[in-house]
Amino acid sequence: MINYLKLPISTIFFISISIVSFAQNGNYYGNSFEPSEKSTSQKFDEVMDDIQRYYVDPVDGKSLTETAIIAMLEKLDPHSTYIPAEELNEAQMSINGSFVGIGVRFQIVKDTVNVVATIPGGPSEKLGVQAGDKIVSVDGKSIAGIGIKNNDVRTTLMGDLGTKVKIEVKRKNATKNLEFTITRDKIPVYSVDAHYMIDKEIGYIKLNSFSRTTVEEVQAALTELKAKGMKSLIFDLQGNGGGLLDAAHKLADEFLSGDKLIVYSEGRAQPRSNLKAGKKGLFEDGKLVVLTDEYSASASEILSGSIQDWDRGLIVGRRTFGKGLVQRPMSLSDGSEIRLTIARYFTPTGRFIQKPYDDPEKYKKDLTQRFLNGEFVHADSIKMPDSLKFKTLKTKRLVYGGGGIMPDFFVSLDTSETSDYFSDLVQGGHLNTYPFQYVNENRANLKKQYPSFDEFNKNFQMDEAFMKQFFDYVKKEDSKLEFNEKEYETSKNLIKLRLKANIAQDLWGTKELFQVYNDSNEILLRAIQILRGKEYESVKLDK
Repeated sequence: MINYLKLPISTIFFISISIVSFAQNGNYYGNSFEPSEKSTSQKFDEVMDDIQRYYVDPVDGKSLTETAIIAMLEKLDPHSTYIPAEELNEAQMSINGSFVGIGVRFQIVKDTVNVVATIPGGPSEKLGVQAGDKIVSVDGKSIAGIGIKNNDVRTTLMGDLGTKVKIEVKRKNATKNLEFTITRDKIPVYSVDAHYMIDKEIGYIKLNSFSRTTVEEVQAALTELKAKGMKSLIFDLQGNGGGLLDAAHKLADEFLSGDKLIVYSEGRAQPRSNLKAGKKGLFEDGKLVVLTDEYSASASEILSGSIQDWDRGLIVGRRTFGKGLVQRPMSLSDGSEIRLTIARYFTPTGRFIQKPYDDPEKYKKDLTQRFLNGEFVHADSIKMPDSLKFKTLKTKRLVYGGGGIMPDFFVSLDTSETSDYFSDLVQGGHLNTYPFQYVNENRANLKKQYPSFDEFNKNFQMDEAFMKQFFDYVKKEDSKLEFNEKEYETSKNLIKLRLKANIAQDLWGTKELFQVYNDSNEILLRAIQILRGKEYESVKLDK
């Protein structure tokens, strides 16, 4: 099994591993049904009619139809999917860049919904809801001590734009519970997790998805970093599963000059479509390094592939997922949706980077097989046939198709600090819940002692007394999890780093979490080494 626990943190709820192309109108098909296709549709209706009329037991027609749709799509390819109407809003959150809710980040601790932070400018912040508040009831119904789950909380607090929800919160040191009537509003879902200067010349941007707001977010980050003196950029796509084709196209245009081809796509019912650069981008000059791993997929591969093909920058990390199919969302009459693969996309050199999917089970286990083959540790474990070799467009460097984007500089997955004890702490949630409790109990003192994140990052130490409090907490919460001194020594630095990163997030935000956590990000550290040394120039990208 792959040990995922050493992989970069992602705050996105799910990795979509999709590239979505939105239609300009409702005409999705290039040609009408053939007679044989009509008879197939009629045959399906006949079977459904027979089942509903004559089957021995009552049947749920809706459920049966959905099962048939899912089975049909699974026969096509791994990325054509069906989304029920009730799940559509959540599935679209990362693509739309927003959702409707009350504007809080929450965490369930001891069967109670705790507010970790309020979204700046959101409806909860405006009314005075604070980090540390415990939400005990919603619209008069108790939600404490009932075994509530994350999805239940989201369903309860999310709703239609402009509707109201009444929450009751318990606040530390307050003599009675507080009530807030909150009008639900659009809450942004940011695709830029973090951006900051690593040193006086190297800037860093972490992107978690490609949504409607991505280009605007990245432009704002680039403008800010350039104002601070950025000459080189590290663009982090680790764990980024994709999103909108349009966002990938426009984002690549920020780095590529002239009218360079960025990506092209074509399918049975879709003629070839070329997407090119067309405007003056914000970072067309300067050193550029893109970070990838095995979870970088789809739109991430379009961006990194175009950068590599035009010799605009270097790819550092591990081979990407290998997803080269374009889906289009198609609405169904009951409010549900299918996302149907309509085309293949190709990088500027003509690379089709989709990995084989003729064997569905093998496709699902591909990443596990890569790990077992040693690919995450040794670059020479990756075997590519000569037929998949291509050359970059300027310097004629060797690149590959047929299974993801191969990095220019490989970085192995470091598992030397992982252990079963560390895994148990992660899976038990203790590295998240203890920092939250610690910050809740010490927020005022911590803010007084560390007025800025920089002071916290430089001076905050987890001494023996702090770690004893942590282990006492773990023992109290999970009596079956025994302390393992040997494994703790193996994972000590990693455990402390996770604790510190989560404390930083609870005090400030996601940006600060990444600034702490990136101290152990091997792919990022290698990229910094490449930029600071002579390796970047040695590739001679400017030929």
